This record gives sequence, C-alpha cells and structure tokens, in this order.
Amino acid sequence: MRLSNRASNISPSPTLAIDAKAKKMMAEGEKVINFGVGEPDFDTPELIKAAAIKAIQTGMTKYTPVAGIEQLKKAIVKKLKQDNGLDYQPNQIVVSVGAKHSLYNTFQVLCQEGDEVVLPAPYWVSYLEQIRLTGAVPRIIEARADNGFKITPEDVDRVVNERTKVILLNSPSNPTGAVYTRAELEALGEVIVKHKLMVISDEIYEKLIYDNLEHISIAALSPELKDLTVVINGVSKAYAMTGWRIGYAAAPVSIARAMTDLQSHSTSNPTSIAQAASVAAIEGTQEPLKQMVSEFAKRRDYMLERLQSIPGIYCDRPGGAFYLFPEISSYFGKSYGHIVINSATDFAGLLLNEVKVAVVPGVAFGCDKNFRLSYATSMENIKEGMDRIADFLSDLN
Repeated sequence: MRLSNRASNISPSPTLAIDAKAKKMMAEGEKVINFGVGEPDFDTPELIKAAAIKAIQTGMTKYTPVAGIEQLKKAIVKKLKQDNGLDYQPNQIVVSVGAKHSLYNTFQVLCQEGDEVVLPAPYWVSYLEQIRLTGAVPRIIEARADNGFKITPEDVDRVVNERTKVILLNSPSNPTGAVYTRAELEALGEVIVKHKLMVISDEIYEKLIYDNLEHISIAALSPELKDLTVVINGVSKAYAMTGWRIGYAAAPVSIARAMTDLQSHSTSNPTSIAQAASVAAIEGTQEPLKQMVSEFAKRRDYMLERLQSIPGIYCDRPGGAFYLFPEISSYFGKSYGHIVINSATDFAGLLLNEVKVAVVPGVAFGCDKNFRLSYATSMENIKEGMDRIADFLSDLN
C-alpha cells in the first residue's frame, strides 16, 4: 500500500527512539544510564492521584466539552493571571491531549501551504515536523552558544519576508535550558509587532527555573503582543504528570474557537479523569513542585561541574528545564577502536553501545555538534553516568 506523502515525510522522534532502545537494553539485563528521556523521575504527587481516584469513584468517566471542563479552564485562567499577569476568559482556553497536541492544533490553524515559520535552533524535535505537516516552511535561525542559545531581533529581521506568518519561541528551552529575559523579549517583541507575526510561545518548562531567574511570557509585555500570541503550557513537566497527557493553549477567541473545532474531529476531549487531576495540580499545594525544582538544581550543578571538568567539552549554564546541551565537536576525528567519531550522532551511538549511557545527539535538535543530557534522573545515576562518559572520552585516540 502506498502511504500519503504526509505520512512518508514524517520522521520518528529521535528522543523517544533513544529512550526505547535504552529501555530495551535494560529489559535484556544491561545496566544502562538513561540521560535521554525528557520527563521528571519523580512520582505524581499524592493529592493529584487522589483527585483522579475521586473522579473515577464519582463517575466522571464520560465525555466532557471538547476544549475541557469549565473547572479546569477557570483554574488555568486564574493561574495565568496570578503567575503571568495575563487576562484570559475560559472561552480562550483550549485543553488538549498534552502540550504537544496543543502545539499541533496551533500550527494547524495558523499555518498553511507556502507560509513560513521562524524556528530558532536548537529546537525541540517535534516543532520541525509539526510545521512541515501544515505545508509551511521552517525558516531556521541558528542561535549562537555565545549568546546563550537565544536569538536576537536582528536575527528575525534577516529572515522575515512577505510569506513569514509565525515565530516559535520556547523559554525555558528544550534542549538548551535557555531562559529569555524581559529585556530580550521586549526587543524581540518590537520586531514581532512591526512584522505582525503570530507568536507560538511554548512555556511548558515555566516552573522549572533556577538561579532566581524569572519566567516572562511574551504575551504579558503588551496588549499588541497578547493579541499576536498563543501561549502553550501544561501540567506534564511541573507536576510529574507526563503520562496524564494534559496541555493547554491560551489564545485570541477566533484562534481558540478554530482549535476547538479541529480538536472536535480528532481526539475530542482530553481524558476526563486527567482533567480532574489537573485541577488539583494547578489549584493545590505547590510544595512538591518546589522540592522537585530544588533537587533538579542540585543535579544540574553537579552534572555541569563534571562536564566542565572534561577537557574539550563546552557547556552553557542553563537557566531552566532539566537539560544540558554540551558541545562535543573538539572530539570529532578521534576514534574508539576502529570507529571514527565525526558527529554527535556517532558519539551518542558509541556511548550507548560501548558504555551503556543514553544521550540524544544534537542533530535531533538541529545542531549535530552537541548532545542533550537530561538530569531528570537520580543523583546516583548521574554520578555513574558521568564517570562512564569521562572514562569513554579519555579512551579516545
């Protein structure tokens, strides 16, 4: 059977592929240190689980409105006001099956054949595929490591043309952990308003931020920017709820309505039970989140120190998320046995096969000089994994 061009052109997620291979090796008895997966290793807090159990017991197992239950949408509205200084109404909130689904809906209703989308690199792997699925063309801007992997207004001005429709911003970033400051976003905002670009602002890592940095939503900077922005967020990362699959978008009414109509013909409503649990996550105590962030900060500091002690490795200090994105290019041309390392992909393959450490090569994020490490794993695993990486690199010829 011949597949559609759309299906034939989709690339599988490299991050999920690495995770799947690592887990297969572990199931076969290998002791693999998995730095590849992008989810908290903490359990979902008990009050959230209890809310889900109560929802089941009270019969909340039927269809809900497509865009989410009113209680959850009101909780999100309140959260956006308190945390981000953003005023929305419930009819501007669309709850979906994870933030990835929220992004997919947004790209589908904003973009069409021939449009261009400004995409900073390094980028999260699914942005590229979701843009292409609309028929739009990604206009990639390579963000420089010496600028903290953040783009500038001049970068945007250089690529914008009459076909440019959308710009994607992700702060804190996956894979780099970069966090845009208020001043940086204000400068970008001027260019965005000038060109009347729509902004898709992916803020899923908003709560995972360190060093007393402040998360700023670009939509909060001015009424003009708010009208041009779709804010994407969810409960997966902040509340260790990756498997519950609840994300949301906050958008101008016309966009929210279009996203709801699209969703009505795909997934319909997100899971009713997970929606009830998400209300508890957003409205309940934030103490488990604070404890998780504190532990992530310790892990980041340790892993960063270990990386920076390895000759030839450069790694920027991330301000958020739970990733490090070190550069490995100084080792290109070196060999392990008879195998020469010419890319981060070569490095990642050897690392997994030879010393049982899983990392994601940067080619998945548009930058094959780097690789991504997740510190969403135990300190014990981090210490052993970093020992293995350091020993592996010292053995290269």
